[in-house]
Amino acid sequence: MDTCACALEMLGMFLYIGAWLCTLATTIMPQWLTMSTELLAIESYELGLWETCVVQDVGGMECRSYDSLLGLSYDLKLARILMCISLTTGLLGILVSIPGLHLVNSCKVHGGHLAKRTMAIMGGMLGVVAGVLCLIPVSYVAHLAVLRFFDETVPAVVPRWEFGDALFCGWAGGFLLIVAGLLLITSCLCSQLDPQPGPQRRHQVRGADVSSRKRLEYV
Repeated sequence: MDTCACALEMLGMFLYIGAWLCTLATTIMPQWLTMSTELLAIESYELGLWETCVVQDVGGMECRSYDSLLGLSYDLKLARILMCISLTTGLLGILVSIPGLHLVNSCKVHGGHLAKRTMAIMGGMLGVVAGVLCLIPVSYVAHLAVLRFFDETVPAVVPRWEFGDALFCGWAGGFLLIVAGLLLITSCLCSQLDPQPGPQRRHQVRGADVSSRKRLEYV
């Protein structure tokens, strides 16, 4: 494998791990949606997948987990399911990609190069799938927040939910997972262009050695 393919492979792997950690932080963070009211300016509210929090300007923060799963809104249920599937898929992709890296000494048996390349491609595809699964709930929650924020049927004095930091973190993690998966796939496609010493090439080299030996013996 040439230097360019190795660089793409290592860059994709580092992005893969960083993007997965970003997705994990998005799932855990309670700042999916935030809301502040004019009546009580010293407090703001944060809505997450697992809990809601009340934040005070003096530095206090109190969070409470949801009492019932069935009582959640459908958008939070969908976000929970898809984010958990995205984390699982991304972790599986990382575990599959690591043995397929060129710098990792594995699969030394016959056909090991093809097996490593297949594992790296599978890991890259899982990364792309994990990124898409992460972007869907984040974008859907943001879409609902925009619709509810500009809902003309709700009086203007009623406080509205706005974007939280977790949404931006989720967008970054989802896009980076897709980029990391594409980098791994690209590195494998570049490695296919490298000449490999196949059986025919070894047979030609052996034939040339035998011919040279015969010429030396004749002389």
